[in-house]
This record gives sequence, structure tokens and C-alpha cells, in this order.
Amino acid sequence: MQKKVRGEFMLIITALIWGSAFVAQRAGMEYIGPFTLNGIRCLIGSLSLLPVIIIMDHQKKKIQSNTNQNEIETMKIKLRDEKKSLIMGGLSCGIIFFISSSLQQFGMIYTTAGKAGFITALYIVIVPVLGIFLKQKIRPILWLCILLATAGLYLLCIQEGFSINKGDFLILICAFGFSIHILIIDYFSPKTDSVKLSCLQFLVCGILSMPCMIIFETINWTDIINCWLPILYAGIMSCGVAYTLQVIAQKYTEPTLTSLILSLESVFAVIAGIIILKEQISIRESFGCIIMFTAILLAQIPSKRKIADKSMKKIKTFET
Repeated sequence: MQKKVRGEFMLIITALIWGSAFVAQRAGMEYIGPFTLNGIRCLIGSLSLLPVIIIMDHQKKKIQSNTNQNEIETMKIKLRDEKKSLIMGGLSCGIIFFISSSLQQFGMIYTTAGKAGFITALYIVIVPVLGIFLKQKIRPILWLCILLATAGLYLLCIQEGFSINKGDFLILICAFGFSIHILIIDYFSPKTDSVKLSCLQFLVCGILSMPCMIIFETINWTDIINCWLPILYAGIMSCGVAYTLQVIAQKYTEPTLTSLILSLESVFAVIAGIIILKEQISIRESFGCIIMFTAILLAQIPSKRKIADKSMKKIKTFET
């Protein structure tokens, strides 16, 4: 239970960082192109995790030095399996992240920020639907939470009549991409080192972005230097910290609940806009935030089966 709560808290922090990073990304786009922004921030995110990986590996070597030969052989087999999962997971996550984040940045050029935020956050609906095809069971209460969160996002982000244009379509594909990204992480994160998985996915995304920024965009180092703060925040906090917290947290949290909590990104983006950009929030947007928080709170209600299982455990503990 403590691990589950810890995982959910990590996801809330992730949503908070992503929400504030939206302001940084908007600021960065005023100076440089989408591929340049994605490429540099992902490489910075990957580099920022290297010290953590070195420290963790050093601690593992200390533990191995105090183990016997049989345990060392078992650990070697486990490490080989983890390495395979790390390579497959890192490549898969990196490619999907590159496609999704690039589509998101390009889509924001052609559509409003409100529509982009709403359409991207549709992963809260897409994830459980895709999960059905993967034979994942969805608690009934989560379907109500999904409807509430979607309604809240609509009130929060959509200010005009909803229509589909070029930018909206790109963001919609991006939402499917991020949904697949969540499910891939859910599959690989329990099988390998979370920090290394996060580091590798950003390295892959950064490498894939580089040829695109050279071919399709004009690289101006003066502009890159002028937006150093948004790039560093998007790289270190949004990539290095937030996505790593997501990968670790998903070891203990089901994908549908993960998508619901991460959808708070839109709420935090509005709050960040008010504090940093001095934007105003309407009564409609405030109501949308309240509905979304309600959906997240309802998602925490355990199922009857889980309550019964806990009761049985307590009875067995008392009997022994």
C-alpha cells in the first residue's frame, strides 16, 4: 500500500513539473524550432541522469561484493535479462516519445494552447481502451473518473466551438502516441532499471531529433543561448526528473490510474500560467479544475475485492 501511495505521489509531482514545463516549452518555441527544442532538451535530460546511474551502479557493486558465488551467478543471469529489457524498452519508448513530442510541438503551431492541452490529455480515455485489447481489467469506478476528468479538461481548455484542423489532427495522433508510451513503460519498467530506461529513451529521442533539426530547421546558436533557461528546465526537470519519476511510479500504479493522475498536467499548466505569465482564470476553468481533482480522488477508492482481500489478510494475521 505504501508503494502504491508513493507511486501516486510521484505521478502528481510529474504532472506538476510537466504543467509548469508547458510554459517553458512555449517560451522556447519563440526562439527555436520543434526538433531543435526536443533534441537539445532530451539530450540534456539523458545527460542529467548519468550521475544518478553511476552512483546507483557503485552501490550495486558494493552489495555484490558481500554476496556468495551462487548469488552472484543468479544476479548475473538477472542482469542479462534486465539488459535485454532495457535495450528493447529504451528503443521503443524513445521512438514513440520522439514521434509524439514532435507531433505535439508541430501541432501547437497550428492550433490553440487550450485545444492542444485538451486533445493531448485524451490519453486518459485512450489508455484504458487500448488496455482492453491487452486484456487488462479496468475497475468500474475508473470509467466514471475518466468521464469526469474528460469533462473537466473540456471546461478547462476549450473556450470556443470545437473543430478539427491540421493542428488538432496532429495533436490527436500525439495523444495516441503518449497512450502507447504509457503502456510500453508499464510493460518494461518492472523488468529493468527505471533510471536507465528513462536515460536511454531520451538519448534515442535526442539522436533521432538531430538529423531532423539539421535538415528541416536553421540552427542559430544565439537563439539557443537566449532561451537557455526554458531549455534547461524542459531538459532537466521535464525530461530528467519528471519522466524518471513516471517510469519508477508505474511499477506500483495501474496504467489507467496513471493516465488520470498525469492528466492533472493541464490543471498545473493553468496554475503555472497564472503565477508565471500572470494569466487570468475564468469561473468555467476553475470548475474544470475542481471536476478533475474530484475524478482523481474518486480513483483512489479501492474496489470491494481489494477491501475483502485486506480484511482476510487481517483475519489471518490475527489468527496466527
